[in-house]
Amino acid sequence: MADLSQIREHMEIIGADGVHIGTVDKVEGDRIKMTKADSGSHGDHHHYFSGGLVAAVEGDQVRLSAAGSAAVLLEEEKGGEPLTEKNP
Repeated sequence: MADLSQIREHMEIIGADGVHIGTVDKVEGDRIKMTKADSGSHGDHHHYFSGGLVAAVEGDQVRLSAAGSAAVLLEEEKGGEPLTEKNP
């Protein structure tokens, strides 16, 4: 896991393949909180990524270890539960 203390507000989150995933709102504990605007159809609340998915912090980007299409499936809700049909 990369050093999460290097992550700042408004940094771009990208997948291992360089695909834009979202934008950092802030780091909360060992998770990255994304801006509401990057939560897709769930734009009324924030989504999170586990800090364990961070491969590197480079310039103004947070690069995840998963490709973009896989990373979006790993987003979490505030309580840490995965996103599901029942948990929008």
